[in-house]
Amino acid sequence: MSGPSHPAHPDPGSAEAGGALAGLAREVEVLRRQVAELEPLPGQVGELGRLVGQLSEALAAVTARRRVPAAPSWLTAPTDTGEITALLEELCVWVESVFLRYPDGAKVLAECWLWHPDVVEELLWLMYAWCAAYQGPAASVGAAGDWHDRQRPGVVARLRKSVGSCSIETHQTRPGWNTPPGTPVTVPGVEHTELIARWWAGSRDCAPPEPTAPTTAPAGPVGGERS
Repeated sequence: MSGPSHPAHPDPGSAEAGGALAGLAREVEVLRRQVAELEPLPGQVGELGRLVGQLSEALAAVTARRRVPAAPSWLTAPTDTGEITALLEELCVWVESVFLRYPDGAKVLAECWLWHPDVVEELLWLMYAWCAAYQGPAASVGAAGDWHDRQRPGVVARLRKSVGSCSIETHQTRPGWNTPPGTPVTVPGVEHTELIARWWAGSRDCAPPEPTAPTTAPAGPVGGERS
């Protein structure tokens, strides 16, 4: 005696199997009609894809226009003397044109600032922040306000702590050194730019070079002392 047929595998010759096939045919027909109704869909999908692509390109273009350039780092600057010299010259122009216009900035920028890599680093990023706030593609009143309210005062406060009491004399041991006069509108120590550029480009891991003595000594006793 044979066992009962498994319900999942009906005999094709039986009535039960015929009903199952008929039901499957109906489902196939329903699916065929749905596919027929959706024939325009591939074209719509292609158009939608084209629009999405255009939107992505437009968004990328806007993002590129508003992207603020990264500030160069003095601490990891390239070892090419020419590049470093150009970087310092640009910074000195900005320091004289902008930073020293603020009385507190002029007070905290010691004449030996070039001998302090952390100070150069601070001024470099502050310069780039100023450029982004006033001249960059993302320039805005809000960015300028942030530069005035937070960024510039923060740098000034840190410079006051790190080099507020420093001077050129602390970086040299040569007898006969005279402190060069300085004014609020002149970048202090700018005559040492080339010396610092050569040091930072080729041997920044070594001790910094000793400042060179002035070519002409001002009138008065040696060392700036007065009798």
